[in-house]
Amino acid sequence: MQISRIPTGINGLDSLIEGGFPIPSIILISGSAGSGKTTFAFQFLIQGAKRGEKGLYVSTLSESWEWMLRFMSTFEFFDSKYIEDGTIEYLDLGKDLAEMEEAKILRKIKEVVARTMPQRIVIDPINVVNPYVKNYRQFLFDLVTMLKELSTVTLITGEVNEREKYPVDVGYTADGIITLIMKSEENIIKRYVQILKMRGTAHSLSLHPLEITSEGIEVLRARF
Repeated sequence: MQISRIPTGINGLDSLIEGGFPIPSIILISGSAGSGKTTFAFQFLIQGAKRGEKGLYVSTLSESWEWMLRFMSTFEFFDSKYIEDGTIEYLDLGKDLAEMEEAKILRKIKEVVARTMPQRIVIDPINVVNPYVKNYRQFLFDLVTMLKELSTVTLITGEVNEREKYPVDVGYTADGIITLIMKSEENIIKRYVQILKMRGTAHSLSLHPLEITSEGIEVLRARF
């Protein structure tokens, strides 16, 4: 049976994963601070908006939405009309996390999803939820189970330190794992992307050079 897919919006990535992300699926985008996780997530949402697909961005950090949009507006792929017309909606969980139990967090996400009916969802980042729930692994399982009942592709971003490839608790529930890597080579920071897991997909396992320019994120052909 052929698997339906949607384009990622990341130049150079789709050819490495048989044309795009499987539908439905949960994809973990992991990396250290500054590796490009949020930019990746917005390119994914904007790509969907250009195709007429609704998007939902869920923030766990309670960052200013206006500040985030100003930052994203520096990229050529970004178009504010998709925010203004509601094609991409925003849910700020961060301001309520300390006062919400696991069930209430899940119910809040489910209510917004039911209202907006998105085809693409981003949860950025997931690690922040950990201190606020009693059983983080059970929370992740319940969250993923809920999302997999929908015909959506969900990107969950995860912050890691230099010694980690990805957050293990999140990775075991995900259908795909993509890690954004920053390496110091001859005193120069270079960026790479590696696809560690993508269910139902014949994918590259190589380290592929990654660039972040005014056009956004682009994956280049592996040199090794």
